[in-house]
Amino acid sequence: MKLDISKLDNFIDEDKIWNIVNQNTDADPARIQDILNKALEAKGLTLEETAILLQVENPELNEAIFETARKVKKAIYGNRIVLFAPLYVTNECSNRCSYCGFKDTNSELIRRTLTAGEIKKEVCVLEDLGHKRLILVYGEHPKFGADWIAETVRTVYDTLSEKSGQIRRVNINCAPLDVDGFRKLHEVGIGTYQCFQETYHSKTYSDLHPCGHKKYFLWRLHAMHRAMEAGIDDVGMGTLLGLYDYRFDTIALLAHAAELEKQFGVGPHTLSFPRLEPALNAEVAFNPPYPITDSQFKRLVAVLRLAVPFTGLILSTRENKEMRRELLDIGVSQLSAGSRTYPGAYTDPDYDRPEVQQFCVGDSRSLDEVIKEIVQHGYIPSWCTACYREGRTGEEFMKLAKNGFIQNFCRPNALMTFNEYLQDYASESTRDLGRELINSEVENGPQKGRKKLLDSLLRIEQGERDLYI
Repeated sequence: MKLDISKLDNFIDEDKIWNIVNQNTDADPARIQDILNKALEAKGLTLEETAILLQVENPELNEAIFETARKVKKAIYGNRIVLFAPLYVTNECSNRCSYCGFKDTNSELIRRTLTAGEIKKEVCVLEDLGHKRLILVYGEHPKFGADWIAETVRTVYDTLSEKSGQIRRVNINCAPLDVDGFRKLHEVGIGTYQCFQETYHSKTYSDLHPCGHKKYFLWRLHAMHRAMEAGIDDVGMGTLLGLYDYRFDTIALLAHAAELEKQFGVGPHTLSFPRLEPALNAEVAFNPPYPITDSQFKRLVAVLRLAVPFTGLILSTRENKEMRRELLDIGVSQLSAGSRTYPGAYTDPDYDRPEVQQFCVGDSRSLDEVIKEIVQHGYIPSWCTACYREGRTGEEFMKLAKNGFIQNFCRPNALMTFNEYLQDYASESTRDLGRELINSEVENGPQKGRKKLLDSLLRIEQGERDLYI
């Protein structure tokens, strides 16, 4: 694939972003409270307002930020948590990212690319655990192009487990493609295209990515533009925290989101904020140049929820279970669970091996264990894919979300998918807790649509599957 970056502009104004950060420190408490009052209206924040909240150190004001984020999240998302798992297809890679175990100079890493048959086996394991939503993860290598990636997507969609049906939504995390390449992925029905800029600071980016296609900062920066031009209206972005100052990268990430909204009428569907975790033969991963503390990290997630209230926030299993639990209340709307981070991991009985992983996992609990905990805290696990299959994506989804109408779909669909899980996959203890939660949600939920919801829940208990509004 030929990379043409001659006409690409850098819309990330680094001086402007640093000015925003540096000019919005130590804000007056009254100013902070004004921003929080505005945030309750769920209309988002300016970059300047975001920078102010990111740099609040006062414990009482921090708690006010968290409480505001809790209110905004509950108002928009209710108590739903969407669950998914990553499926690594290949760890062959021609890049040399200093922080990644998959870099091409890591001779100790066991390289593997799954065949179609091996993909099917991995998918069957995931389906039999209860997963319905996957994100496929790929290293970047010249021998793997858009046609091959599209074929792996078809393989996943075509894989049918005897016990549990099939995967209903396949998202993609792969290296940036050209418009024709993205169009091929769109044609096979991918959901969200996800790609992280890692850091928006061009000098740091250059230092950390010395070779391979990934060294081209602007090519990666415009990946979402090309994806959306190709018809993919759900995109997911993020930064890798620890590579550079989190304040700069957070403001830059939001500036990137604003650029997409300006150009295409809609910003990213999701944002991610993974922190560096140790990886085999990756010194930077063991010693992050810009470490971010737990308190800074927690505040960052809450501020993102206020800055872009209708954008999904994704939390991976890089974080430990305690941190994951805390962040559910203040911002996170999507959670990976039971994740394994190398090709063939789900069929590998001895899966906790650093010589094959991309990074170390902080939460290694099973899907059922994660579900049990979140149910105990009053959350509805959701595997809903209805909006994607009904065309409620991109700008259309945001319109429905911002007027509150999307709740008419999301809550009942979440309960239906959760009931499927309870019928087909849950442990006995999780099933008992789940039934109590569903009964409570139906009894205390809105009257409108209750009869239809009860009928659908009963049909699921009688053996029907994949019901949705």
